[in-house]
Amino acid sequence: MAAIATAEVCDTNVSYLANGDLRVLQPIFQSYGQRRTFSGPVVTLKVFEDNVLVRELLETKGEGRVLVIDGGGSMRCALVGGNLGQLAQNMGWAGVVVNGCIRDVDEINGCDIGVRALGPNPVKSNKKGIGEKYVPVHIAGTLIRDGEWLYADSDGILVSKSELSI
Repeated sequence: MAAIATAEVCDTNVSYLANGDLRVLQPIFQSYGQRRTFSGPVVTLKVFEDNVLVRELLETKGEGRVLVIDGGGSMRCALVGGNLGQLAQNMGWAGVVVNGCIRDVDEINGCDIGVRALGPNPVKSNKKGIGEKYVPVHIAGTLIRDGEWLYADSDGILVSKSELSI
């Protein structure tokens, strides 16, 4: 899939921005992983300081999808580490967006995936398996639904109700 520049998407889709079919996440994320640009259909997950369901989803075939994790913005522990980054790469995920922290930054930066997160934290998460898959999540001022499309590059992150083309 050819990379789509988020700035160009915004310039050419003003009406979609106005009606909410195209939304821009607030610029609160740091960029990790080897893919600075990534896009794909969204899979949503809502958890809090617990990454059991993160692993469960990343163990499925990614098929170019993007896992969007609403970790409640917690900065107290990491929801994704090097092992999960490697798993996401091996299973064919395009990227992971974490409203929370990651760890093993050097390992994740070696993976051929795109990762956006609030920052790093070396503390591992809980392992209780509590959370919700495929539910609407509210991240960085934006409502994101399972099945929508996410586009990320160095300029920002966009979410669209459907796949875009330029």
